[in-house]
Amino acid sequence: MKKNDSEKIAIVTGGASGIGLAIAEKFIKNNIKTIVIGRNKEKLHAAKEKLGALCETVSFDLDHLSEIPALIKKLEKKYLKIDILVNNAGINLKKDFTEVTDEEFQKIILTNVESIFTISREVVKSMIKNKKGSVVNISSMASQYGLPKVIAYSASKGAIEAMTRAMAVELSPKGIRVNCIAPGFIATDMSAKALNNDKERKSKVLSRTPMGELGLPSDIGDAALFLASSESAYITGVVLPVDGGNSIGF
Repeated sequence: MKKNDSEKIAIVTGGASGIGLAIAEKFIKNNIKTIVIGRNKEKLHAAKEKLGALCETVSFDLDHLSEIPALIKKLEKKYLKIDILVNNAGINLKKDFTEVTDEEFQKIILTNVESIFTISREVVKSMIKNKKGSVVNISSMASQYGLPKVIAYSASKGAIEAMTRAMAVELSPKGIRVNCIAPGFIATDMSAKALNNDKERKSKVLSRTPMGELGLPSDIGDAALFLASSESAYITGVVLPVDGGNSIGF
């Protein structure tokens, strides 16, 4: 990493566990001051204990869209700038298509799409003032191909990838790069629980992953650090699968 990257300020949403925590940890190991936003106070406290002085935690529910502008203004006032935004927070729902209610679908879209739009809009206002910045969105294999029983989640991740491209085209001339990571099957507590309870699904996942194993949260952390840093200075608008080849597996 180049020296000027170490003086940066980053926000990682959903950064208190799983992939988000791995991204925050990677940033902090590279001396990037990282603000972790999450809902679970216990997880936030544990993250702060693990990550140390370069980590600040903020307990906030991103579903409260109208409160996001004030939150970002407060953080900008405290740190004077925001260099990096990682939109990692998201929720899932596994349910038969015909059983998903309107309310359940809308809840996924609120958390996984609308909150990302709102926080990105507010952070980008700050980035424009400094004529630089990097936004990294987190998508999913669910946007790359059809997965059963996750209709709302799939729709939300497809929207994120479309937003990434639209944002990149509009914001890159202003010095703000926007990219996206599409994780494959990553060994987190959430995925382990799902796959270990569904042996057939786990076998299918591994059989169509050319590298033959689940990824690690740190693999996504490495990709996020690359896309957030000046090492990727001429990259914008890409959706990067980090999946062991799963998306091209047979």
